Amino acid sequence: MAVIRIHLVSTLSPKEVLGVLTDFGPTRPQAWPAIDAEHFTVHELGDTWAEVTEGTAAAWERTRYQWDPAGREVTVTTLDSKLFGAGGGWVFTMTPEGEGTRVDVRLTREPATFKGKVLASLLPLIAPSSLRKSFAGPLKAKI
Repeated sequence: MAVIRIHLVSTLSPKEVLGVLTDFGPTRPQAWPAIDAEHFTVHELGDTWAEVTEGTAAAWERTRYQWDPAGREVTVTTLDSKLFGAGGGWVFTMTPEGEGTRVDVRLTREPATFKGKVLASLLPLIAPSSLRKSFAGPLKAKI
């Protein structure tokens, strides 16, 4: 299992960060660089949860998002993935900081294939920088 932890400081409030993370409208692929329209499907959507498939042809996953309406945490559990097995996923924790929000991100991957195992072993080296860049735009954070 690979576990990666990063944090960003956003200019958005915790509720605004929550809104960005849980906006499953048709513009989500334009907002997030790691999602393309061909690999974005909202399967079900509730008040504090969603089941979606998102990603790209190279790396997609079907996930279940669950969130605290107060804007403190979003948990994303991997249900299926092109590269990784079920389980693992993301946890986003939002804490007010100054005029914005500290966003702590924990990514856990459970490799299911040989390719996934190789990628999981490289994640600690390559993921932190690329994740910060990927999240900086949508979350209005400095890198």
